[in-house]
Amino acid sequence: MIAIDWGTTSFRAYRLDSAGAIVATRSAPKGILSVPAGGFAAVLDEQIRPWKEERPIVMSGMVGSRQGWVEAPYVPCPAGFPEIAAAMREVRKGTWVVPGVSCRDDCGVPDVMRGEETQVLGAERDGLFCLPGTHSKWVEVRAGRIARFSTAMTGEVYAVLKSHSILGRMMEEGKANARAFRDGVERSGEPGGLLHHLFGVRTKGLMGELDAAAASSYLSGLLIGHEIRSVRPPSFLLLGEPSLAELYGEAAAALGCETERLDATSGTRALFRLGVMLRGKEES
Repeated sequence: MIAIDWGTTSFRAYRLDSAGAIVATRSAPKGILSVPAGGFAAVLDEQIRPWKEERPIVMSGMVGSRQGWVEAPYVPCPAGFPEIAAAMREVRKGTWVVPGVSCRDDCGVPDVMRGEETQVLGAERDGLFCLPGTHSKWVEVRAGRIARFSTAMTGEVYAVLKSHSILGRMMEEGKANARAFRDGVERSGEPGGLLHHLFGVRTKGLMGELDAAAASSYLSGLLIGHEIRSVRPPSFLLLGEPSLAELYGEAAAALGCETERLDATSGTRALFRLGVMLRGKEES
């Protein structure tokens, strides 16, 4: 079968053998934002042309959003493989879209995710997961089902502040600075709150206490530190892009949290399992 992670900015395809192992991969900057209206089928066929005879094709991520190929409604928590499989949408024969997952926090405010649910369920572990990224996810899994989760816009806030705020004007591109990152993490636990701490990125630079090339690392540590402290986990499972997972692991260690890094391709295992469930349903 073919497993596809189709996000906002990128397209990743995996050809899987009969046991679910990855035998070939393809990727392209063909996220849903670059696909013209009605063009999803053409982009898919272009990208998987060498594997076109493989079926089923199971896709997760923003391809199932309102801006994607078809909107696959969110499945409410608690959600596991049975609930997700029952809500999958077939966009053409043998090609399926995985729904996202939704929940509400203790105050009743809704939260959603698309794509991360396959990574988490594919890990086949219970516990608290952290999936760092543009919109980081903290996901609690119990008895193989997503029980609840929360989203932190840490990556996007970092990018906006760096590129479109006065803080970014005092930054210079340079190598990551581990000391400055740790200083930011430590600052996140001091009095004053995030909004006050952010202005300190500027004032430390003005007073010569923070080098312009290290300022972005300090800002990153500050934001990630605040994110982890808001969750207050004694330990958690890290699942995501290696460089980001490493940063979160370093921040967690500085805060006394234990972490375990998991395989970032776990999403393909979930898509394979969903494909097997689809095939069994068709045969029955």
